[in-house]
Amino acid sequence: LPAFPGSGPLPVLGSPRVDDDALEFQLDGQQHRMPLASLARVRVFKNSSQVMSCTGQGLGLVPSGAVVCVGDTIAWVGPLSDISQCGVGLAHAERIDVQGRLLSPGLVDCHAHPLFAGERSGEFERRVRGDSYLDIAREGGGIRATVEPTRAASIADHVSLTHRRLERALAWGTTSMEAKSGYDLRVAGELRLLHIARLLDALQPVSLSPTLLGAHALPVEYADDRAGYIAAIAEDMIPQAASQGLADAVDVYCDEGAFTLQEMRAVLEAARRHGLRIKAHVGQFADLGGPQLLAELGALSADHLEQVSAEGMAAMAKAGVVATMLPGACVQLGMKPPPVAALRKAGVAMALASDMNPGTSHSETLGVPMWLGCTHYGMTVEEVWLGVTRHAAAAMGDSRVGRIEAGMRADLVVWDAERPAEIPSHFAVNLVHSVYKDGLRRVG
Repeated sequence: LPAFPGSGPLPVLGSPRVDDDALEFQLDGQQHRMPLASLARVRVFKNSSQVMSCTGQGLGLVPSGAVVCVGDTIAWVGPLSDISQCGVGLAHAERIDVQGRLLSPGLVDCHAHPLFAGERSGEFERRVRGDSYLDIAREGGGIRATVEPTRAASIADHVSLTHRRLERALAWGTTSMEAKSGYDLRVAGELRLLHIARLLDALQPVSLSPTLLGAHALPVEYADDRAGYIAAIAEDMIPQAASQGLADAVDVYCDEGAFTLQEMRAVLEAARRHGLRIKAHVGQFADLGGPQLLAELGALSADHLEQVSAEGMAAMAKAGVVATMLPGACVQLGMKPPPVAALRKAGVAMALASDMNPGTSHSETLGVPMWLGCTHYGMTVEEVWLGVTRHAAAAMGDSRVGRIEAGMRADLVVWDAERPAEIPSHFAVNLVHSVYKDGLRRVG
């Protein structure tokens, strides 16, 4: 490599050698030894009441467990008494005593709409008085009411607004989150929102997985040309998002008052042609056959599912499509919950998410959804925990989060609790003691 101007000749680096816990090398003829911990910091989390690994069967609880992280990666998990078998040099490790607290993976929010401007509390007041979501939407409310302020907001405004939402999510234990577009509904505007998601992924700790949701609602510009808007998504929006690396997945809102099954197929087949993963909002108000189509196309998840047939559940189970539960919106809209017992019996994996959005589930955190998952949906404590960890990671298509095991990202939450059931039972109270993202302490 050339030297920088005025820096003189580059030093001569001899062949390096790595032993168990150090890097040895020669620099301009002088021998040096650098502990590996100074290159990729080794951290040992010890004295937990339980490590909830979310591996194997159930929650994979390890009593009196310990976790060893090297840099941003988990290297070992097991009983503290077996730590000598971890295979990592611990002489220079930082030891973190969690003092009998519960240790879990960082939470994964696999269905979230954090990219928006404006607020819709007026709609909340109307629904409290008895007006329905669909009636408000037909009058220009709902998703379309967020479009104008989202379009008008500058990039700086969006970064500031979304950053604050992500700070709240991180404080409650969320370390990975989906970030849907869907509140601009123009090609350039939807791409702008995805750019902002990628920017925020680099600017703050929460890992963001951008999803293109151009098919969220019909924009006013295409009020009389549904086919034209679907073509714009499939032939322009999706190809650009894919070629620019802006999206990890594509979503469609297929339901009563939204897009049809045929329109959903056109969008999702275009996404697959361009190498993007797929998912959809389906069955919130009516079952249009979305779960079967998602199973046919190999989707990551089917989300909402208050209305879903036995045939749809069987197809999802066979194809490995995750059912993402969104109790915040369901309860706020006064709807009957999804058939959780039937989904369980069919063998469908269930995720749980915040559905963070400005209209029907305005919350950045997963604590209340976990409580509602147990109390309103009839999910077990084990199911809600897997729903915000391992199954949520599968619904988001991220194989390196949601579990505590070797090779996974060092995303960990230390809880002011000893048992998993304490978190969903003590609802609306933040029991997070500290959050580690990529091995670094971010909260607490």
